[in-house]
Amino acid sequence: MYQVHIKNNHYRHDTFPNTAEGEEVFTITQERFDAAAKAHPDVSAEIEVSIDWDTENFNAHMATADALVTWDLPTENLTEVAPRLKWIHIIGAGVEHLTPMDWLPDGVILTNNKGVHAAKGGEFGIMSILMLHNHMPKIMTNQIRACYDSLYSTPIAGKALVLIGTGSIGRAVAKHAQSLGIYVIGVSRHGNMLPELDESVPVEELDRVLPRGDFVFVVTPLTPETENLLDARRLRLLKPGAGLVNIGRAAVVDYAALVEGLNSGAIGGAVLDVFDPEPLPSESVLWSQPNLVITPHVSADDGNAYVSLTLDVFFNNMRRLLRGAVLENQVNTALGY
Repeated sequence: MYQVHIKNNHYRHDTFPNTAEGEEVFTITQERFDAAAKAHPDVSAEIEVSIDWDTENFNAHMATADALVTWDLPTENLTEVAPRLKWIHIIGAGVEHLTPMDWLPDGVILTNNKGVHAAKGGEFGIMSILMLHNHMPKIMTNQIRACYDSLYSTPIAGKALVLIGTGSIGRAVAKHAQSLGIYVIGVSRHGNMLPELDESVPVEELDRVLPRGDFVFVVTPLTPETENLLDARRLRLLKPGAGLVNIGRAAVVDYAALVEGLNSGAIGGAVLDVFDPEPLPSESVLWSQPNLVITPHVSADDGNAYVSLTLDVFFNNMRRLLRGAVLENQVNTALGY
């Protein structure tokens, strides 16, 4: 029997999940695990599972664990702590909190939750683009100020979207955008063309395409290459009045420069879902900025089905591990995603 350990985290303001609501959404309980196992009887018959919180009994569980499902973990001396370990599955898409990954023992596979966020993230993405197009951030600012100002908009067809990050969420956003007649320019490390895109460029050509976007949508993972990717210089390249959305990671965008752009009117509006730190402190200047919508890192997480979607990824990959097949969603430890 393969031994699987699931390490949940109680919520704390300095870690993940950082709200009580988040703990409810992301916790893999025995009941939830058993419900998912019914859809994979061939796999569940070959594994035994232990479920615990934080680092409670972690070493004892890991002494016999073949697989670990978690958000984070103590990484020191992992080879000695978990001599049988073959696979770690991270329940999020971003894994920058585990970098650098020189702690990962040779032969241990690391996977993430890529794909789980696509449906919800795609819907949130097109909602935020439509909000920007229809001046909703400005209208919300006017509401707070009791300012009745008629801000008209037009049908969105023919507008251009610069999509920074063309993974599963980015592709879902692009598909919705194309259905509305938006021209989608994808920007990625590789620059590969995809069916959901009208045009694709490598990140080296970002400066060339930024001025073309009526909307700039950021959904790239945080790596050394993407940190401060949209710095003050690049934000000044945006088309006057363009809108910006960030559901990737806060450090990809220079928020101080974004604030300057919002206050000057150079940037027409923004929707931000990611911050550093999180929760966003009450004293942050972002709360009081005009034409800015703040959402509390909820853009791509299915509040009802996140655990069941995660466990489907786990069971499908567990089946592959048991059969000696290549696991899906493997993290490239050199690139950090």
